[in-house]
Amino acid sequence: MAALAVLLIVGGALISAYLVMVSGQRVPVISVAQPVAAGQQIPASALQEVQVSATGGLDYIPWADRAKVTQTFATVTLVKGALLTNGMISTDTSVAKGSVVIGLALKPGQLPAGGLRPGDRVALYAVASQGGSSGAQNGSVLAPSATVYDVVQPGQNEIQSDQITVSVTVPVEQAPQVTQASSAGAVAVALLPAGEKAPQTPKQPPRQPPVTQQPDQPTPTPRASRSTGTP
Repeated sequence: MAALAVLLIVGGALISAYLVMVSGQRVPVISVAQPVAAGQQIPASALQEVQVSATGGLDYIPWADRAKVTQTFATVTLVKGALLTNGMISTDTSVAKGSVVIGLALKPGQLPAGGLRPGDRVALYAVASQGGSSGAQNGSVLAPSATVYDVVQPGQNEIQSDQITVSVTVPVEQAPQVTQASSAGAVAVALLPAGEKAPQTPKQPPRQPPVTQQPDQPTPTPRASRSTGTP
């Protein structure tokens, strides 16, 4: 029994030492240093080196492959601080087509009170503006599913200290109406739950011109035929 106890103690110590050694092994991988919109080519400035445990078992990209990563395109919006995986990049240039980044100048009441972060999925709505026309019906959906690309908080020395600049990624076909509403300050941002998107605004039927009723015309009275007598 004493020998068995000694063996158990020694074995437990060896196992603990092995686990400590394995957990202490770290490898350099690629992390996102700055946001990259979906479809954009990944610049070298957006990559940084971090150390992670070698026992993670995840598809992280080694830091040694950073040169190859700069030749790829982001398949999703890359958020600062995220660890880069192979599923986030693609060599297909077609992913660079189909989306654009648009800047929105928002004030309190035009975005959620808790603020926005890069990577958040949002919906863009048209709202009434004081200056200019947004070209869209008030309350209509401009973009049912956009992605926050970057958020810039106002500085203390800025004149409009309550204005927040939010850059969003939207499909190309939705860009004209979003930019028009943005230039008029007529955009509101709503935060979407994961996997959801805002319903499309139903198209309004064209307005028919009002039908004007013609006044009733009096019915002509038939004239009595004049009989011609013989002299």
